[in-house]
Amino acid sequence: MEQNFKNHTRLNPPFHFFAVPATLIGLGFSIYKFTDQQDLTSALIICGFILLGFALAFARMYALKAQDRAIRAEEKLRYFILTNKMLPSQLRMGQIIALRFASDEEFVSLTERTIAENLSSKEIKMAIKNWKADYNRV
Repeated sequence: MEQNFKNHTRLNPPFHFFAVPATLIGLGFSIYKFTDQQDLTSALIICGFILLGFALAFARMYALKAQDRAIRAEEKLRYFILTNKMLPSQLRMGQIIALRFASDEEFVSLTERTIAENLSSKEIKMAIKNWKADYNRV
């Protein structure tokens, strides 16, 4: 399927549909069990599910941060190749991430427009005419 503004967001089924719901269900059940028994084991199980939730959240955040850094480096290189100039420092990370979907033909002009009008990432994506798909981000 061709990627575009309407379908570019991605879900990771094992994470979004298994790990997160299972952790939340386990946490809810362990809290319910603790209100019934109020013993040390139930309290430790609650702590375990809370720690598991933090581990899941941090694992996801670290993966996205690493991808953000790679995207920033790729877009800096692409801008330099197209203009022989450095990517403007006024761009926020979210804007750079959104600009990666722009084709080479509109990338530079859309970058300039983004700076001039302080476009949000959603506005940038909606302004793209020739979508350059990114199937690698999770």
